Amino acid sequence: MCAARRTHRAPPGPLPRSARVSEDAQGPGGTGGTGSAEGARAGRGASSWRRPALVGAACVVFLMLLSHFVIQPFLIPSRSMEPTLQVGDRILVNKLAYRFGGEPERGDVVVFDGTGSFVREQPPGNPVTGLLHDGAAALGLAEPDETDFVKRVVGVGGDRVVCCDADGRLTVNGVPVQEWYVKLGDRPSGVAFDIVVPPDRLWVMGDHRSQSSDSRDHLGSPGGGMVPVDRVVGRADWIAWPLGRWTAVQETDAFDAVPDAPAGGHGTAPHG
Repeated sequence: MCAARRTHRAPPGPLPRSARVSEDAQGPGGTGGTGSAEGARAGRGASSWRRPALVGAACVVFLMLLSHFVIQPFLIPSRSMEPTLQVGDRILVNKLAYRFGGEPERGDVVVFDGTGSFVREQPPGNPVTGLLHDGAAALGLAEPDETDFVKRVVGVGGDRVVCCDADGRLTVNGVPVQEWYVKLGDRPSGVAFDIVVPPDRLWVMGDHRSQSSDSRDHLGSPGGGMVPVDRVVGRADWIAWPLGRWTAVQETDAFDAVPDAPAGGHGTAPHG
């Protein structure tokens, strides 16, 4: 038998540079470099919270812009508008209702800035606190400013509003108004008055007359309790929260029979 022929192989030479780089990248044991893996994980971790944070910030900015220009939520803090609005209701105020030539009408439920008519001018407060409060209020998470009020428009410029007639009813331009929205058991007013609303002003009252501080309480103040039209923030159109009360704020036909004020006005009425 012929002996097996032994072949001699040359020892392997050095790996090409590209192969050496690949091996080095694997690290000891060929398991891969921990540095690059940890970096990748860190990158993924950062992106996992960065995107939701950006989306959340964008949503907040969008809601604040929407609140500033279109629809603003307000939290109802008192009983002055019961039964129409309850304590804790969050209403949505339509800020476009009077933006393009529209004017508040009798029966509208409006939010307005009472500075100068219901409250005196206040010195500016802490700007940081004010900014935080305004942001929370814009999202409906905080009570409105102390200068913001919600009431129902009873008289507009030129109207003569009187309470009460011989039958205990409120009249506007001589016509008795059947105020079905007033809190059951309340009188139209416990305070007698006879006023003429100046141009570009509003006479406003709460639906819960015995619990409402409104135009009646400021007859002796500068402006006579009349709210300037340009101080109106918007019209309360919806109750958004709680969910069980989600509904549109019901419109009223109580003033449908009231005529417009005469062109020459009613003259000057006492502020009794």
